[in-house]
Amino acid sequence: MNMETIGQWSFIIGVAVAVLAGVFGAYNESARLVLVLLGILVGFLNISDKETTDFLVAAAALLLTGILTGTAGLNTLPYIGYYIGAILPNISTFVAPAAIIVALKAIYAMGKEK
Repeated sequence: MNMETIGQWSFIIGVAVAVLAGVFGAYNESARLVLVLLGILVGFLNISDKETTDFLVAAAALLLTGILTGTAGLNTLPYIGYYIGAILPNISTFVAPAAIIVALKAIYAMGKEK
């Protein structure tokens, strides 16, 4: 299995764990650790230099949405609000380490160019 495939599977599994942990209320230290580790893999293996800006903008939007779910009223929607309120923080836990890795790689690349 090559690194690209590992990165792709890390993303798919990370999203699945985030959603399933939110739906089934399994957001505990083990789930958080898995999400963080998968996010780190995604940051290292999935995002190319060309995709950095788009990824960081999307990550910022997801992270803000995860933080503001309650104040935006999404968690009060009938039937699905509870699940949205549980899934988005999990996605933030998954995306944050990937965003940190990608941002650090971008800063390193900018510093190396001079």
